[in-house]
Amino acid sequence: MVLAGVLALVLEVGFRVMEPWPLKIVIDALVSSLKGPGSPGATVPFLLLCGLVLVAVTALRALCNYVATVCFALVSSQAAARLRERVFCHVQGLSQQFHARNRSADTVQRIVSDVARLQDVAVQAGLPLLANVSTLAVMLGVMVLLDPVLAVVVVAAVGAFWLTSRGAGARITQASRRTRQGEGRLADTAQESLSSIAVVQSYGLEDLIARRFASANQVSLRQGMRALCLSARLERGTDVIVGLATAAVMVGGGVRVLQGAMSPGDLVLFTTYLRTTMKPLRDMAKYTGRLARAGACGERVADLMGRTPQVTSPAAALVPARLHGHVRLEDVRTEYDGVEVLHGVSLSVSPGEYVAVVGPSGAGKSTLVSLLTRAQDPVGGTVSLDGYPLQALDLGLLRASVSVLHQEALLLTGTVAENIRMGRQDATDAQVEAAARAAGAHGFITDLPQGYDTVVGERGGTLSGGQRQRVGIARALLRSAPVVVLDEATTGLDPHSASLVLDAVDRLVRGRTTIAVTHDAEVAVRATRVVWLEEGRILMDGTPQELAATSPRFRTWLDSRRAASLAGGGVS
Repeated sequence: MVLAGVLALVLEVGFRVMEPWPLKIVIDALVSSLKGPGSPGATVPFLLLCGLVLVAVTALRALCNYVATVCFALVSSQAAARLRERVFCHVQGLSQQFHARNRSADTVQRIVSDVARLQDVAVQAGLPLLANVSTLAVMLGVMVLLDPVLAVVVVAAVGAFWLTSRGAGARITQASRRTRQGEGRLADTAQESLSSIAVVQSYGLEDLIARRFASANQVSLRQGMRALCLSARLERGTDVIVGLATAAVMVGGGVRVLQGAMSPGDLVLFTTYLRTTMKPLRDMAKYTGRLARAGACGERVADLMGRTPQVTSPAAALVPARLHGHVRLEDVRTEYDGVEVLHGVSLSVSPGEYVAVVGPSGAGKSTLVSLLTRAQDPVGGTVSLDGYPLQALDLGLLRASVSVLHQEALLLTGTVAENIRMGRQDATDAQVEAAARAAGAHGFITDLPQGYDTVVGERGGTLSGGQRQRVGIARALLRSAPVVVLDEATTGLDPHSASLVLDAVDRLVRGRTTIAVTHDAEVAVRATRVVWLEEGRILMDGTPQELAATSPRFRTWLDSRRAASLAGGGVS
């Protein structure tokens, strides 16, 4: 398709060069006829023939332009779609640390809006620019053959445009880059406000957020206006260059005709070529701003693609036939922004064991469990599953072997059944229902307006917290992974909902290796083993009964968490 577009473009340039010739021939014939009787000149059939030739050449040029435009539009659309898919897949593979540091709205804008702008410019500016540059080169050659003296004027005009646009293009690119950055911050502000609309409205923060949005909007507006003013200045400067060149050719050409160095038809042909040649200069001035803005978009996309995934599958990944769930950490150290979080942690969890990880906030509990899915890798020590270092295992296999239930079970827009089936996409309806029954979710699901076909809102907002957690548990049950990670699975739930979730969790973890990060005393006492983590180190390790009997600190923690649960009406 690219070759077809290029061929059509070359033919269009050829027809564009041929287009003024019928007019030149007619004018020379008319001038000859006006010299008097007996002079060879124009006849009506001759004029009709020239008119038909002009119509045919114009029609063929238009056809070639249409074919080239369609070919390049299709190619750019396919290229943009593939680029967007490639960027999206690349971003999905970036670490959770990247997503924690970078705001999602700006990232989405790079994937959708910036790539779309690249596509638009490729069709609306790139193709015309390619055609105009080709036309400029061919017509310059023709004009040199027609009259080398007048051709010097055109060369001088092209040189003046190049000098003018060279500096302007860099300034427009810089202003466009700042404009796109401002638009990214604008999108971040809007996304943050709308995703937290409940908090914004509850605390009456609408005016504060509106002022932030207006401030970001004004910054983006100022930078956008600067880029537009620079583009307009370049276009009007080009108009002046074109006017000067046209005047010089008109005067110089008239003198050449009077001297007999060229015919009136040659002057008309040269002037027509000049106008056609100057059009690319005007267009290039017009497209310089668009190309500069596209360049800024391209830089943002390239910056995203330049981020290296920190967690990847090894080249020769191990793919064991079966994993049993023996988790082992040996002298593990982790860092976040250069600060060490875990300091030489060693822990062994046997298949089927249920370990609760407790301790004060900021102790490194969530960091510890994030190692199991390679959400991050340790900077020292080894994390292994059934004796295989996690960094040697196939990443897809590893994550398929670990079911994670987060503090808030995130549901995607779709039906309840579709969200459960995300645990195993080839599951039948009967298997989905069986998982929901085991998770204690079947009852409330059947009470929904369309049952399992009920569409949940964004992030599952149409369901309660306890209902979302039980759908998440059903999804994890369907996954049937040998290792289960619970990350504050009961936080924020009322006692009744927490009890239902814990009962479902008991069914989920039966026979599976389970590591539960929790502040909930009930979760800790249901575990077969409790690990106390504090300041990145394990300070206590034993059964809940042993620790309650031997550790006043653990016993005090149990009493305080139970009291907080009863006083607050929920688990904090």
